[in-house]
Amino acid sequence: MLRTWLTDRFGLDVPLVGAPMAGVSDGRLAAAVSAAGGLGMFGVPATAPASWVAQQAAVAGASGRPYGVGLMAWTLPDHPGQLDAVLEARPALVSISYGDYAPYVEPLRRAGIAVATQAGTTAEARAAERAGVDVIVARGGEGGGHGRDEVSTLPLLQGVLDEVGGPVLAAGGIATARGLAAVLAAGAEGAWVGTAFLGCAETTLSGPARERVLATGETGTAYGRVFDIAQRLAWPPEYGGRALRNAFFDRWHGREERLATDEAARADLEAARGEGDFDTAYIYAGQAVGLVRGQRTAADVVAAFGAADKLLRRFGGS
Repeated sequence: MLRTWLTDRFGLDVPLVGAPMAGVSDGRLAAAVSAAGGLGMFGVPATAPASWVAQQAAVAGASGRPYGVGLMAWTLPDHPGQLDAVLEARPALVSISYGDYAPYVEPLRRAGIAVATQAGTTAEARAAERAGVDVIVARGGEGGGHGRDEVSTLPLLQGVLDEVGGPVLAAGGIATARGLAAVLAAGAEGAWVGTAFLGCAETTLSGPARERVLATGETGTAYGRVFDIAQRLAWPPEYGGRALRNAFFDRWHGREERLATDEAARADLEAARGEGDFDTAYIYAGQAVGLVRGQRTAADVVAAFGAADKLLRRFGGS
């Protein structure tokens, strides 16, 4: 059994965190990952009410195992009830990223909650350490969903490990035991994984969306702000999103200024989301999507990552 700061802190069997993918991971997926021996998390959508957070926390905690919650700092000034609900639920870990997260670190820590933040550059990691977070997630540009696309995972991880003294997790492009073994060998305390779970029935993805994921190869993602601008979401501009490439993205990439005022395009995207038309609607996923080749349970995915132990012992010569 692999033992790291992450496994010891949260009583895990595998040094693995299920990334808090807002709109994809709710309490059900978080509970499944935690029950399987990882640390499951659910992501809080930008406008989710406090009642939703409380409901999902109850589901995530039903297994009796530790779980976590992901918050987006840029949304909290307009939705303070999200933080209140998280403080009330007392999850084991809260990730708060993308915006001014620093004011929320101490309230969470005073409640006995470990705090993580995702850093896309070494400078962001140094700032996170100064802010007092418990664990830094070095998230490379390969990762799905939102974040920076300036540095890929391996060079970022090396830089962050050289610069900060606290525990570091690696995120972006890690979808198999080989990836987990690689980042552990480099010095990370575990992996932060989202895309690997997209083939699981425990996500909130529809059947057609999962089929689209499974049919996509390693070059089938694209990074940008098209889908955020079309929805009029106020994401900080430095944090674009990586999603499956589709016709809507290709039509508007490079034309974001016009898209910001095109109400017909906005309506098209909204309608496509309701209809499950993924030539227009988005599915966020990272570059590891080509490694997601079949539908599995979350427990299957966590168990497969557990093989990192054998890989490390094999190449370590023990």
